[in-house]
Amino acid sequence: MKKAKFQIGQVVSHRIFPFRGVIFDVDPEFDNSEEWYQAIPEDIRPSKDQPFYHLLAENEETEYIAYVSEQNLVPDDSGEPVRHPQIAEFFNKTADGRYEPKNSGVH
Repeated sequence: MKKAKFQIGQVVSHRIFPFRGVIFDVDPEFDNSEEWYQAIPEDIRPSKDQPFYHLLAENEETEYIAYVSEQNLVPDDSGEPVRHPQIAEFFNKTADGRYEPKNSGVH
């Protein structure tokens, strides 16, 4: 099993599509429906045997939840805050702009 490259609370961008988000959960490998998987165009369909990330995502128009393979994510180093309305439910924002999971046990 591969070790996840990105961490909960990290801001990432999609490698192909124009959206970004904060990771709030990680699956060690694909854990969504086959119907969802088959809906991805075959030429860009990722392999299932890699970590998949749940994101509080945003694009220019809206905010939503995204499920993205590790191969399609890159770190977002813009420093721009993510505006998703659920961020406060999952994270505390640190003084340096990072997202720290709530109830992480770290004080």
